[in-house]
Amino acid sequence: MSTLIPNITISEFNKLKVHQKKRLKSCEVYSDGELLFTFVKPVNDYIRVQAEYLSQKANTIDGETIEEILNESDIPVPV
Repeated sequence: MSTLIPNITISEFNKLKVHQKKRLKSCEVYSDGELLFTFVKPVNDYIRVQAEYLSQKANTIDGETIEEILNESDIPVPV
């Protein structure tokens, strides 16, 4: 867990309405002690561009698209 920014649980994050999330400071979101994601509030264009750049780098290493994840249910599971 980072000491540089606050951390919250995914349950706490999901309880927030959109207008509340807009007010939230950047934070790390955890579930069962594991980091799920870092919520970054893009307060200016520079921060947004840097977040996009780092996200592109992360996406080249790991992760799936929403379509890939949702289409998994269409694939029959061997018994």
